[in-house]
Amino acid sequence: MQHRRPLGRGRQLAAISAVAILVGCLLPWFAAGGSGGLPVVTFNAFSGAGLLVFLAAIGTLALVTLPYAAGDRPIAWAERWTSYLILAALAGLGILLWLIQFMGHDLVGLRPDHAPGLWLALVGVIGLSRGTFEIYQMPEQH
Repeated sequence: MQHRRPLGRGRQLAAISAVAILVGCLLPWFAAGGSGGLPVVTFNAFSGAGLLVFLAAIGTLALVTLPYAAGDRPIAWAERWTSYLILAALAGLGILLWLIQFMGHDLVGLRPDHAPGLWLALVGVIGLSRGTFEIYQMPEQH
C-alpha cells in the first residue's frame, strides 16, 4: 500500500539526521579529567543548552510523521520548509550556546575521541540543514 504523500528525499534526510542527533545527545559532548589519577567526567547534551538540540530533533521527527498521523487532513505548516528551518536553527543555536557554556575549559575535551556525541549531533544538524534545503527546493503540492 502506497501512502498518498511520498516522504521525499529532504524529509528522509531530515528524519535520519534527527535520529543521529538523538543518538549524539546521549553520547558524551565534553570530557574532562582522566590524568593524574583523576576520573574522567563527561557531559552530554542535557548538561546545558544542548537540550535545545534534543528538542529540535524530537520536533523534526514529529514534523516528518505528523502528516501521516493526520490521515487525509493536510497540515500545511507541518509540510512547509520553514518549519524545518526553525528546528534546524534551534538545533544550531543549541550547539552554539552549549559550546559557549564550556568556553574557558580545556579544548582537548572537545576532540572527537573525547566528545563523540557533540560531533555526531553537529553532523546531524548539518544533515538537517541540508534536508531543509531539499524540502525548500521541492515544488509545492496542492
